[in-house]
This record gives sequence, C-alpha cells and structure tokens, in this order.
Amino acid sequence: MAIPKLDERQRSTTVLVIGTGGSGLRAAIEVAEAGVDVVAVGKRPRHDAHTSLAAGGINAALGTLDEEDTWQQHAADTITESYLLANPHTVEIVAKGAEHGIRDLERYGMSFAREADGRISQRYFGAHTFRRTAFAGDYTGLEMQRTLVARAEQLEVPILDRVYITRLLVHDNRVFGAYGFDLHDGTRYRIHADAVILAAGGHNRIWRRTSSRRDENTGDSFRLAVEAGGRLRDAELVQFHPSGILEPADAAGTLVSEAARGEGGILRNALGERFMERYDPERMELSTRDRVALAAFTEIREGRGTERGGVWLDVSHLPRQQIMERLPRVYQTLLELQMRDITAEPIEIAPTAHYSMGGVWVRPDDHATDVEGLFAIGEASSGLHGANRLGGNSLIELLVFGRIVGQAAMAHSAGLESHARSVDAVAEARAEIDDLLAADGQENVRALQRSIRNTMSEHAGVVRDEQGLTRGLDELSAIEGRMGDVGIHPDIAGYQDLAHAFDLKSSALAARATLESARERRETRGSHNRSDYPDLDPSLQVNLVWSPAEGVTRESIPPIPDEIAALMREVSTTGKLVE
Repeated sequence: MAIPKLDERQRSTTVLVIGTGGSGLRAAIEVAEAGVDVVAVGKRPRHDAHTSLAAGGINAALGTLDEEDTWQQHAADTITESYLLANPHTVEIVAKGAEHGIRDLERYGMSFAREADGRISQRYFGAHTFRRTAFAGDYTGLEMQRTLVARAEQLEVPILDRVYITRLLVHDNRVFGAYGFDLHDGTRYRIHADAVILAAGGHNRIWRRTSSRRDENTGDSFRLAVEAGGRLRDAELVQFHPSGILEPADAAGTLVSEAARGEGGILRNALGERFMERYDPERMELSTRDRVALAAFTEIREGRGTERGGVWLDVSHLPRQQIMERLPRVYQTLLELQMRDITAEPIEIAPTAHYSMGGVWVRPDDHATDVEGLFAIGEASSGLHGANRLGGNSLIELLVFGRIVGQAAMAHSAGLESHARSVDAVAEARAEIDDLLAADGQENVRALQRSIRNTMSEHAGVVRDEQGLTRGLDELSAIEGRMGDVGIHPDIAGYQDLAHAFDLKSSALAARATLESARERRETRGSHNRSDYPDLDPSLQVNLVWSPAEGVTRESIPPIPDEIAALMREVSTTGKLVE
C-alpha cells in the first residue's frame, strides 16, 4: 500500500461541504447544529464568497405588505417565469420553505430592512404578483454571507479557506471524500467523508464578460460531479444581465445594479436613441432582464453600439442626492474602477453572463445526485429556475435546500453499515496533480482559458444559431487538443497556476455541455435565444440532461399541481425589477 507523502494531510468527517458561499455555509450550519461533524472547504476566503455580491433580496411569501400573498402564488410566479421548465416539486419545496429560511436568518442575527412596526420589509421584484422580496439595503448578499459566516464560526465549524478540491473520491458509485491542495503552499488534502455536498457555484466565468470575478464560477461543480459519475441538466440555460461594465479589462462584466434603471436611468445607443422604445415601449428600461439584455445585444450587433461594443446607461439627469442615497454602491464602484462620476456622465455597459440556471442533475426532494452520498445545492444544482430565473429566488433557494440537504447528508451517513474506500481512487487523484506539476509544455493555461471565453462569447452568447454552435464545438475541440501540452509553474506566490489548470479543465467540460445542449434546444425560450428558431417549441418543454457518455438526452417535467396551476398567469412588471 502506498504511503501518503509528507506534504499530504488527512482529515475525516461525517459531512464534507465543498464551497463556502451561502449554500455551503447554510448546509454546514444545519449539520453542526445537529452535533454532527462537518468540514467546509472553499477556494476563496469565506468572507469573499460569490454570495457577497448579490445585491437584491430574498423571496418569501411573508405577507408583510400584501397579506393575500401565498406560497402557492410564489410557486406559480416561479414556474411562469421559468417558461415551464422548472421542476414543480422543486419549486413547491422552495416556496413552502421560504419563510423558514428567512426566520433562520433572523435567528442567526441578520439585519433586514424593517417596517415601522418591526416586521421585515418587502418590495417588488420583476414578475412577482406581490411584494415578497426581503432585503438589506443594496447589499443583501453581503449581509447574508456575514451572518452565515458568523453563525458557522459560532458553531466552530472547521472552514478550510484557499483549499482547491480537484477530485471527488468515489468507489463503486459511492463517494467517500475528496482530494485537493492548498493554494498557498501546495499541501495536499485527503478528506474522508460519509457524504459530500457540492456547493461550488456555476459556470458563467466561461464567457468573456461575466459578473463573476476572475477565479470563481469556472464550472468546478460541473466537472467534479461529472467525473464522479453525475450528469448535468439545463447547462444551456444561462441568464445574461443587461448591464455589465466594459472596462477596465480585468473587471469587464462587473454589474451595474438594475436599481440604476429602477431609479430612472435611461438606456441610449451610440446614436443617442432611447432604444427600449423599439423593444418594450410600455415598460421601457423597467422591462425584464432577458428583454433588456436582448435589446442591448441587438443594438450592438446591428451597429448602433459604442466603439467598444456597448450602450449607454445614464443616470446623470437625476438629482445628485438621489444617486448618493439610492445608488451608493453603483456610484462607488464606477468611481473606483473607472474614476467615473455617474452624477455627471453615463456608464458604458453591455450584456454580461450572470447566472447558471442549470447545473448538476439532482432529485427534487433532497438534491441527491446519481452518485450515492453526493449532493449538490445552490448555483451548482438545477431544477428551480428553468429558462429564466425569478429575481430573488437564488438566495432563498440556497437557504431552503441548504437546510434540507444538510439533513439528507446526515441521514445518508446514519444509514451506512460500512464505508468502503479505494486506494486506486486516491492514487489517481494524487497522480492527476503530480502529472500537472510535471507538465512543461508550450501552452499557457490562462491563454487557453481566454480562448474558451472567446469561443463561448462569439458562439453561445445572448443569441445563438446552429452554425455558430457547431463552429464553437469545433473550436472547443481544438482547444481541448492543446490542453495536453500545457506548462504548469508554481512560484513563490503560490499554486495559482495549478489551480488555473483545473479551472481550465472545468471550463472546457462546462463549455462542451453548454454548446451541445444549446444546439439541441432548437427553439427560443426565456434566456435561450435561437435566431434560426425564433419560436417556442412545445415539444421542447423538457429538461436537457448531458453527460460525456450519453451526450444530450431529454427528461420530461412532472405536471404542475392544480393549486399552483390555477394561479399561473402573465404578470405585469410595470415599475418592477428583476434583481
């Protein structure tokens, strides 16, 4: 039997959580509160997880301002906005459990905005029938992340920051842990666990302009699950936010909150035309996210965009005090990144890849995957959002399923009579890192990553067609061929180059799943726009499931319960926003 290297540490726990954003921490808290061992691992510092960037709010039918709101109406709005691709059972679980999720945050000490009588305040978001979005200023995600970190630390949950998980350890289709390395000094980690929860985000970083930061949402969850034996669902369904900045280059795609349009911001093309008059003359800038993104994309594609390929968002006509009070984060962000004073000049923006509405295939009731003992939650999972995410649902999803999946992982562990491990699986994980560290090829991993992002932006952006998607797959095949000749060179600054190599692997897999699924969905539905198939196809009211072995298969969607179906209708979004 091989003896572990001296630079390898072994840990054992009942539940291992991969990802320390909101979903991972909520699951870890559930396990810790039950007195069961849990370890959480994240490649970013816990306070800097992607969840902290969420600005808008958290949905729950609390009835603070609209007493007639119900979980059934929340579910109906969610399914309507999904263009009928959301799993009704998943939606029902989230809508029913939403108030519990909010009360959990209250119990942990989160500071919500409140009415004069002390009740949690709620506001409208796009496509909601009632005011059901709770919030904390324009920094809801940041406050939630702070709250969850504080609760996890209070419970003394072991959190390993800056540890990159490279492979799940699996034997006979049962997970028994994970393998990875420390991003600073390269120390290996072999973590044995009865159950593993994937909470490592989505894949929107594989586009050139994205609201995600440099080394997050590169498809890690997708690759880890697929290599372990799992599948992906709805990989082609990606939400593009209409307003990402264009410069500086290393921050391209950073969001300008839709609150800027909500306060009266105006969208103009390079000719000075208020172009939303052509696309949604009633709602104008207050139209839904998918419509505004498509409108901006069309203006740019048809030659009415700026020289850098954008359009203008202008709030400079608003009173300065209003901007400083209602848009403080937007003001500060543009000042820091561009030295731009938005009270005096417009902002150059373009659509940016924002949210993975698909993800790892999971069962709706407990988010278990095809691999025994492996679960997925948050943006890593699939089933709730369908073809267009209802604003405010992403944060409540992670709270509801964080609790449920934490319980499911503990139940799985409690039901184990034995837990076999595999020496070969560990050896393969070690060898994968060893081989990359020994690689001294001519290809640069960052350059290849950029090539994938260019391919996805050119051929799988806001609008797609058969020819472009096929060309994208050809380009991706060429990139995959070049990946066998990379050079990896850790330096005094740490092992980021090794991490980038694994990011590249994840990005390539996620890109293939997205391109193949997008080509198969020959229709226009929600965020998925096909210029060669502009109409919705009723026969494609299915989920597309992808795996390397089987390619793309179709999965039927369960019927909608009568009590929810009766409440489904087109919802006016006049004066409301998707955040």
